[in-house]
Amino acid sequence: MPSDEDVLFGAVDALLEEVASREPLPAPPERKRLREAAGLSQEQVAGVLQVRREAVSGWEAGRTEPRAPKRAAYARLLEGLAARYPAEEMGPAAAAPDRAGSVPDGTQPARQPAAGPPPPDSARAAAVPPPARPAGSAAPVRSAAPRRTAEPETSARRASTAEAADSRFAHGPLGVLDGDGSVYCLGGLVLDCPARTLVEVVEWVLNESRFGAARLHRAGRDADPLIVLTAAAAERLGLPPALEDRRGLRLPQGHTVVKHIAKAGWKLTRRGFGPWARVYRPADGDRRQCVQFAVLPWDALDTRSWGDTARLPAPDLAAVLGTYAARVITPRGSTAVCGLELMTALRPPTRAVRDETSGTWVPGPVPGSLCDAVDPAPPEAPAEHPVVAGLYPRHHQRTPDQVIDEEAFDWIRAPELLTGAECARRFAVGIDVNTAFLAAANRLVVGLSAPVHVKKPAFDKKIPGAWLVDLSGIELDPRLPNPFTPHGERPPGPAWYATPTVAYAAELVATYGLPVSIEPAEAWLRPEAGPYLDPWYKRLSEAYRATMADLGVVAGMDEAEFLTAMATHRQADPGTAAVLSAIKATVKGGIGKLRERPQGAGYRAGERWPALERPTWRPDIRAAVISTARVNMHRKILKTALAAQRAAAPAGHLALGDDALVPVALLSDCAVYLSDGPSPRDVLPYTPDGSPAPGTFRLGVSPGMVKHEGTQDLLWAVRMLEEGHNPAQHIKGTDV
Repeated sequence: MPSDEDVLFGAVDALLEEVASREPLPAPPERKRLREAAGLSQEQVAGVLQVRREAVSGWEAGRTEPRAPKRAAYARLLEGLAARYPAEEMGPAAAAPDRAGSVPDGTQPARQPAAGPPPPDSARAAAVPPPARPAGSAAPVRSAAPRRTAEPETSARRASTAEAADSRFAHGPLGVLDGDGSVYCLGGLVLDCPARTLVEVVEWVLNESRFGAARLHRAGRDADPLIVLTAAAAERLGLPPALEDRRGLRLPQGHTVVKHIAKAGWKLTRRGFGPWARVYRPADGDRRQCVQFAVLPWDALDTRSWGDTARLPAPDLAAVLGTYAARVITPRGSTAVCGLELMTALRPPTRAVRDETSGTWVPGPVPGSLCDAVDPAPPEAPAEHPVVAGLYPRHHQRTPDQVIDEEAFDWIRAPELLTGAECARRFAVGIDVNTAFLAAANRLVVGLSAPVHVKKPAFDKKIPGAWLVDLSGIELDPRLPNPFTPHGERPPGPAWYATPTVAYAAELVATYGLPVSIEPAEAWLRPEAGPYLDPWYKRLSEAYRATMADLGVVAGMDEAEFLTAMATHRQADPGTAAVLSAIKATVKGGIGKLRERPQGAGYRAGERWPALERPTWRPDIRAAVISTARVNMHRKILKTALAAQRAAAPAGHLALGDDALVPVALLSDCAVYLSDGPSPRDVLPYTPDGSPAPGTFRLGVSPGMVKHEGTQDLLWAVRMLEEGHNPAQHIKGTDV
């Protein structure tokens, strides 16, 4: 349940919006001038305000006026832009890309307060070339050495415009504290932190640093400031170089730093002081008091997600983490944690609403959000869940008609099913779908409430849930993977499936006239539904595309240019490549966190674990996303096979000709085809005018499009199949 603090903050926000709704807006021409001065498009403003582009165009032309609650948000945006771009400053020079505070190649500028009192002496910055303080200098400096970017104006710069207008967060979302007291920020800004203890760092951050980030939803919370501690900084603050407790991953309660935090009246969250820690006090009036810490020598940045980011110099590390914070969210833990936190930040569970009876402000649900923790349906629950423990004895292995098994593909074709035409080819070419799970979340309708059990329901693809249905009668060409199982084998009989899988089965039956009827025996359905993940998809897809653009890969490239750029894009800038890796890990980890399993050696089977109390613990949503990604993959595989063969498939069954283009292996979002040439362009089908065949894989940078994963020779692929290994796992050739 929300705290009293949340209710009060929501009430204040609602009151401020009511006041803002009565204040006049700038004249329509001024609205347009402010947007253009900030380098924002009408689409960007419309996306933030959740309206159509035509609405923004009408506001700027004076044809229409925004209505509540959009009006208050639009007024706040214009107010912030007006503070940053006053009319008298706007001339030809001011409109150029290299205006004061930015650099010609588009690096994110150091943000200065848009309004309010000047920062204290310890937080002022002077522009000097080197990215660190000179020896003996006590004043902070701003680095003039920008990181290379691909475009004059990056999305990180655009995303931070609104932040910059808020003087509370003038120095960005986070800082990297080094051993000499220098705090490196996004944009090359360096502040001086005189603190010698961790408690002093907390007080400096809250009182002087101006770190933090504005909320992503008007009913949400502003992001707490993050301080990243290098090894030298950790040593300076009295922290050990490594954690002795490798299981709990936290300092013992008797450690000097922990005792000092408690003595000063600060608190730690239940997970204590570990690689990711939160030091806080109860809110003081309308001021939230919380600082996050990431301790680099304690492996706060997992190399599987962040690569070698933790080894970067402090200025470069600040650029990487700051860009991720501006485009995605201020890190709060692993990328999986960030993925889940982003869902909540974009769709908070509650907001403040006025009780008409008492006249007080009380928490109310946010439409379209996950508001309450609910138990899953029995087939959706993992084996450890109490719901399962109450139905089956311990160690019982549930069968397909007892548990849903919506996982990604891991399939190889039997070597004896290779055709003569395939064996005459020279290469095995792997293609990989860009952020397949993210693409699957786009416009996906998921359940928002607890499941309801129904006997013998009529299938409705618009209702999310789990369905017990027999799809074993749908017969496909033996060279194709079966779309209804992760292993690609035909299901043995009735089994539980998520709605997208059953919908695809109905699509196959209707499209190809298959002699099968879709008749579920029972279902667990969620009639209250909506596209919960849409804002999450939009923010992460924009972050992904912007980061790829920084690496030189942009939308609209022709296929040859795209393949050339992709061949070297990770070498363009290691820091930006690390941001890209973290964004991808955020997508996969966030989806995985929807079904977080119990952790810790003290857990006993059948007990509840803390994750179950979150509204975002939703294994059904995870199943729906993975199901959608798998059937999307199969749909394109089938379309590709049919487009490549000369004769149409006969009605009534899905048998393919010898000339059909069928993969030999699948692993999640990667497919391996045998080809006459080494490039994806040698294997994918095209129309006579050179366009990709409709419904097939398309090369490109956007989520859901594909890129080149790798190429090996034919004999290598055949040997992998014969030995039972999946070529899709090794097609890159970078492993042993």
